[in-house]
Amino acid sequence: MTVDLTEFARGIFEAQPFSGFLGAELTEVGADSAEIRVGNRKELQQQHGFIHGGVISYLADNSLTFAGGLALGGDALTAEYKINYVKPALGDVIIARAKAVVTTRRQAVCTCSIFAVGDRGEKLVAVAQGTIVAVERGD
Repeated sequence: MTVDLTEFARGIFEAQPFSGFLGAELTEVGADSAEIRVGNRKELQQQHGFIHGGVISYLADNSLTFAGGLALGGDALTAEYKINYVKPALGDVIIARAKAVVTTRRQAVCTCSIFAVGDRGEKLVAVAQGTIVAVERGD
């Protein structure tokens, strides 16, 4: 890929209206990895004050797709993913860190860990795994 990875990833991220709606930030990218953050606010919480599972799921899906797309060297989509919620999400910020673990010509299998960050540091709140597929123009 001749375009800088960060520039390429930021261009795609900034073209996502839903990410902007949530206030998400793409904070790190690598050749096969991505980190996305969302600040906690009342509108993103469920009735018990925890960050809503839908927000956590968004972070897993989008960071998995970014990690897989970067590993595949281009635009990508999620073919499938699975998430396990392991602890309620409380904190100031929620962070998803994803990495491609196996990449072929057309797909990448990726893993993701999602953390809530607060006064006591990072707490793992969910883990996810997904299959990401390369998108060709015209697909």
